[in-house]
Amino acid sequence: MARHQSGAGDPVRSLRLLWQDPETPVRRARGPRPALRLVEIVETALREADASGIDAVSMRRLADSLGVGAMSLYTYVPGKSELVDLMVDAAHRTLYRESSPRDLPGWRDRLDLVAWENWHLYRRHPWLLDVDVSSRPTLGPGTTAKYDSELAAVDGIGLDDLQMDSVVALVVGHAQTSARAAEARTRTRLASAHDDEEWWRRWEPELRRVLDPTRFPLATRVGQHVGEATATAHDPERSFVFGLNRILDGVAQLIAAGGGDNAGAT
Repeated sequence: MARHQSGAGDPVRSLRLLWQDPETPVRRARGPRPALRLVEIVETALREADASGIDAVSMRRLADSLGVGAMSLYTYVPGKSELVDLMVDAAHRTLYRESSPRDLPGWRDRLDLVAWENWHLYRRHPWLLDVDVSSRPTLGPGTTAKYDSELAAVDGIGLDDLQMDSVVALVVGHAQTSARAAEARTRTRLASAHDDEEWWRRWEPELRRVLDPTRFPLATRVGQHVGEATATAHDPERSFVFGLNRILDGVAQLIAAGGGDNAGAT
């Protein structure tokens, strides 16, 4: 469950900050021209969130990092809610720089790119998993460009506008859910004195003693094969790839049925 909500601040002030040139110094209501540029503020906040999580980012800590007074920082950015919007939008601007869905000829390759770009986005910036951007998106230039590029992946393939939006949301949501599982696995490893293989070696002898294969035949057989293949109980990236392919198969059925909502129904 996300602990922060994008779009929770003053919408007018957020939008003005989001759409102004980030290289331009932010003008205060009174006093001398400020020395800070908006890009400096946001990039510093991003570094702190990447290192310590979104909860560790505070206006006071950010002000200390920037070498300005805490109250002075509020003349640049109204508060943390607006700052979160700027951070999310800045993170979204990093997508599709090397390759865009528009560069690829087939819709399946385009959606595959969308999925992997979002997977890597959340792996680079895991704090994004703690921000709900779905119900009240930031609507800044980075987020808008991200959405526009992702819609291009399914444009002209036989879906109506609502279906295009739903397919993109499904693919992005799958990447987010999978990245959340991967981040949980990473945090577990960091908090543990043992890696997954060592953990299983410690547990396996006792598990064999207490687990009756005749009582749980499927769990025993499948669990053993999964463990042998992946050396872990759950491989988030493997599940991400498997789920993505099944989603794309479903989109193919939807397209083949002419975009009807009952595609694939029996």
